[in-house]
Amino acid sequence: MNVEICVDSVESAIAAARGGAKRVELCSALSEGGITPSAGLIAAVRAAINIDLFVIVRPRGGDFVYSEIEFEVMRRDILEAKARNVDGIVLGTLTSDFEVDVERTKKLVDVARPLGITFHRAFDVCTNLERALEDVIATGADRILTSGGAPDAMRGMERLAQLQEKARGRISIMAGGGIRPLNVRTLALKTGVGEVHSSLSRGAEESTELGSSQNGRRTYCVLEEDVRAFRAAIEATPLDLETDVRQ
Repeated sequence: MNVEICVDSVESAIAAARGGAKRVELCSALSEGGITPSAGLIAAVRAAINIDLFVIVRPRGGDFVYSEIEFEVMRRDILEAKARNVDGIVLGTLTSDFEVDVERTKKLVDVARPLGITFHRAFDVCTNLERALEDVIATGADRILTSGGAPDAMRGMERLAQLQEKARGRISIMAGGGIRPLNVRTLALKTGVGEVHSSLSRGAEESTELGSSQNGRRTYCVLEEDVRAFRAAIEATPLDLETDVRQ
């Protein structure tokens, strides 16, 4: 099973690579759900790791319905990421009716090629996931990151299994949302997905002094040992996996 770790720093990317991840998704502003990282951060992470590096292209937090100006920003950000030798792009655009914007997304996919393409969890906002699945396939994307439309992947397992079956190998379904070493084995068996995504991040309170006031902010880090534990859970023996499912 392929493991993708979401990171927002060079240090976390290195930890993910050393821990055995196949791929990292690089974001900034994880508190906003992830937005496009700076060119400098992309370049630094690319220089630091030799596993696959995917970069999210999302101009802001909030919804996934973008103006013409925002769409142009996304196009330019894709070109900037390509120039820094990344392996893939993570993106997604919706219509105001909460459906996949097939035409616009396909344009971005075409700009990004020959890089790999993941359609991110904007998918989970769509009103009809079965229709959204077909729409994302029509855009030419390679995979969908999804929790099955639920708050987290464990609660969306039934829908994830259905999406995996309906995809029929036409696109990869990557489960994401609340996946940890304690539940990843059960999720893998019950859904049949071949890829999982996790931040495995540990929050840490950090205080910054601005003038005379103290402002707390939350930072995130990925530890090598956590990624190793995640991989070890996935690679458990079949007997252990069957026990997990029964429990």
